[in-house]
Amino acid sequence: MKPQVIQQYDSPHQFEPLMPAEPLLAPLLEKASDLMRRATALGAASGKTAQSELRKLLRSMNSYYTNRIEGEHTRPSDIERALQQDFSSNADLARKQRLAVAHIRTEALCEGEVDRRLQTEGPEAARWLYSPEALTWLHQELFRDLPEEDLRLADGSTMVPGEFRQRGVAVGRHEAPTAQSLPRFIERWQQVYGCVRRGEASIVALAAAHHRLAWTHPFLDGNGRVTRLHTHLLLQAGGLTGGLWSPLRGFARTEARYKALLQAADEHRRGDLDGRGNLTQAGLVQWIEYLLDICIDQVEFMTRQLEVQGMQDRIRAALAYEASAVKSGVREEALLPLHYLFATQGELGRASFKAMTGLGERVATSTLSALLNRGFVTTDSPYGSLRFAIPRHALRFYFPALWPEAEQDQALVEGEIGVAPAPRDAPRRGYPR
Repeated sequence: MKPQVIQQYDSPHQFEPLMPAEPLLAPLLEKASDLMRRATALGAASGKTAQSELRKLLRSMNSYYTNRIEGEHTRPSDIERALQQDFSSNADLARKQRLAVAHIRTEALCEGEVDRRLQTEGPEAARWLYSPEALTWLHQELFRDLPEEDLRLADGSTMVPGEFRQRGVAVGRHEAPTAQSLPRFIERWQQVYGCVRRGEASIVALAAAHHRLAWTHPFLDGNGRVTRLHTHLLLQAGGLTGGLWSPLRGFARTEARYKALLQAADEHRRGDLDGRGNLTQAGLVQWIEYLLDICIDQVEFMTRQLEVQGMQDRIRAALAYEASAVKSGVREEALLPLHYLFATQGELGRASFKAMTGLGERVATSTLSALLNRGFVTTDSPYGSLRFAIPRHALRFYFPALWPEAEQDQALVEGEIGVAPAPRDAPRRGYPR
């Protein structure tokens, strides 16, 4: 049997096609249009303050899921502790905690930079994300705070954050472009995808760019994390996420298919009917379809989660559980002001909040203290106005099945401290598991 010949990639024409041929674009553009329509409508049902709190939660979830794809995840409660600078004495667990915190910090920082550029540069913000400078910046931010031992690779060398690789690498059966040719591949990647300006076409382009960036494998390590975060930021720059959803959750929940389709799109052209480039056009189209379907699925899921009337029922279920099982001092009469904070754009003064409960002054004051202690509301000062908050223990009520692993982990934590388990049916009714 002849040994397998691995092709050496040293010229950018070798990762063509970068976009599907015109006849294959129509159904992809239609899906992209559907995504734009659904994403634009998302979020109208909840207030900006509630969305800001949800955005913080989703960063932790995104960190968990992107690291899970790499086999480097830890319990959500361990991520929560790491955010409080409480790291495990177990070296491997502490390393995973540091990776999680690094992603959360980087996602927040990069989202802020994209928002700043959108205000000053408009559509050019997305074009900047395709630059080599943006790629190396993302990589540097993801890994810059990690100690040297966390950056050590399997061969004993140490990865330099923000530096394109200086040697060849192989990923499974795929031999990535030579280090010498890598700048030319990235330049071609930037030229093609960074210049696609039309709405639907730019979404198809970011889906294709995800694969082709992963294919080039520009860094010694961290390529998957950088590529997924890059796609997340491109969707934000396109005005599609508002911080309320991300494809990272969908990638992790369909991990086997995610990896299989990425690998399938690595393959060479399958014959004369498979495009005119060196790589398979059919595989690229299948990958793009998958990414668009994942995005639409995540938008639909979050649309249901943020529906105002449904949220009222879920807040009621959370308060009932607190009153009956936890006995924390939280009362069900807090439903009206909590739902008001979720559904509106602003805050509530403490006096107004207590008045909306309909309780007497003394009971309302103790109820508000319990709500603050349990994280149902937040404030900037001891006497400041109140904002809607999302405590981790209420996640299974407020946003059921959003982050199932965090729900299960919270149940374990509550079992450890002797709290009765939450009922599993009422708050989940009508939502997928």
